Amino acid sequence: MATQRVLPQSKETLLQSYNKRLKDDIRSILDNFTEIIKTAKVEEETQVSRATQAEQDHYEMHVRAANIVRAGESLMKLVSDLKQFLILNDFPSVNEAISLRNQQLRALQEECDKKLISLRDEIAVDLYELEEEYYSSRYK
Repeated sequence: MATQRVLPQSKETLLQSYNKRLKDDIRSILDNFTEIIKTAKVEEETQVSRATQAEQDHYEMHVRAANIVRAGESLMKLVSDLKQFLILNDFPSVNEAISLRNQQLRALQEECDKKLISLRDEIAVDLYELEEEYYSSRYK
């Protein structure tokens, strides 16, 4: 389990505001959806005519649907803000990723250096043999 880091007061406040936004938006979606379902029920005769009641219900459903969409957009903005917060404030993870990549690249560099040294040695041996052959041949 990851160790709990102590955040500065401003970051802690920011995270609490994110949490409040999340709860408010989800509550708004749930409340509006519940009210749309309640409005969709057919009720007994009331004092207003069915056409008037239908028009009022239609308008209320549109308003509640717009509220659901607004809350959904707010949640998407919250996700974006959380990603930005994580990118900007998660220095230990960023540093760990940089260190890991640095180690991988150093290992690759060492492997390439070894291969190049081995190739240089093989070429030096082959060149020496070719020079010996050239200088000892009678076709100079």
